[in-house]
Amino acid sequence: MSVVPRRTRPPFWHPAALVATVAGLGYLPKAPGTWASAAAVILAVGLDQAGGWIAIAIAAAVATGLGLIAVHVYLRQSALADPPEIVIDELAGQWLTLAFLPFGVVGCVLGFLAFRIFDIVKPWPIPWIEQRSGAWGVVLDDLMAGLYAAASVTVALALIDFAV
Repeated sequence: MSVVPRRTRPPFWHPAALVATVAGLGYLPKAPGTWASAAAVILAVGLDQAGGWIAIAIAAAVATGLGLIAVHVYLRQSALADPPEIVIDELAGQWLTLAFLPFGVVGCVLGFLAFRIFDIVKPWPIPWIEQRSGAWGVVLDDLMAGLYAAASVTVALALIDFAV
């Protein structure tokens, strides 16, 4: 009987782990993706003040790029296809949502809720994207959820504005 070596996650201080888990937020025991999304909203306040929606969009792009690299490295050492502690994809997806919405309390709350719903429910083609192997599948499914969330909140706000 041959023993298959057990693969583990990278150590906490490994650069890939710090990026993939958003400085350890992914290690929180309950709903790490929700914590990362909440952190994205809080950080977006500063980004909005620094440069508006463009700064938020750039942050989403940077998180996506760094996330793809970090997740690739992280997955090489992990036994899971999409470990729950990887939450850089939630950060990028939440920022993508917020970049398209009017920034303020209403936009942030609705964007947060819509993103979490689409990230959990995963309407088509998110399951297909998620099944792509490796870092691309891990990250891109959340970006698609972010686009769905932005579109749905934009339509909802337009309908409310039209009705009023």
